[in-house]
Parts: sequence; structure tokens; C-alpha cells
Amino acid sequence: MFKSEYHFKFEDLIVYQKAMAFGERINKITEQFPKKEIYRLSSQYSRAADSIAANISEGYGSTDANFNRYLKMAWDSSHECVTWNTKAFLRKYIDHEEFEENRRMLTEIGKMISALRRSLKNK
Repeated sequence: MFKSEYHFKFEDLIVYQKAMAFGERINKITEQFPKKEIYRLSSQYSRAADSIAANISEGYGSTDANFNRYLKMAWDSSHECVTWNTKAFLRKYIDHEEFEENRRMLTEIGKMISALRRSLKNK
């Protein structure tokens, strides 16, 4: 990922690391979209993708109930990305391989978020 002499505990979460990687992937992909999409699909997709990691980090240091609420928002953002990914594919901005890889990553992130939410409820 990256190195810093300052460490935040939420950065140890694998789901956070995968969400960060997904956000960076989508940022790269959306840079290739047509200019007409800059304030539409590109912006929406990038913001939703970045929101997954942002919600995980924002809720991490709080109570279990509050963290669970932020994880739900991260999960919602991952589902929003499914829509933007499909739109990008239908508009032929990404090929089938990218479409499938994005869906695979979102499935994995979603499962990890759900498992983390269950573990918080079962504490």
C-alpha cells in the first residue's frame, strides 16, 4: 500500500485496504471516460468508490453500533458502484473483463463488510 511513520489502526483492516485499492482502480478507469461524463458518471462512480473506504475509516474508532452504521453506508456505496459499473459497461467505457473484475472486487468487499457487521453484532 504505502509507508508512513504514522499509523492508524483502521489501516490494518483488510477490507479497508481492498476498498482503498478499489477506489484507486476506479479513479484510473474513470479518467479514461469521455469528457461529457466528468460531472456525471465519472464523478458519481469515483465518489461512491472512495466512499467505501472513507466510511470504514470514519466509523472505526467509534462504538460498535456507530461503526456498524458506517459499515452499512460503506456497503450501500459498494452497491451504488455496481450500478455505475454497469452503466460504464453499457456505455462501452469499460470492456467485459474490467466489468467482471470490478464486480468481483465489489463482491469480495461486500462480503467482508457483511462479515464485519455480523461480528460486531455478535460481540
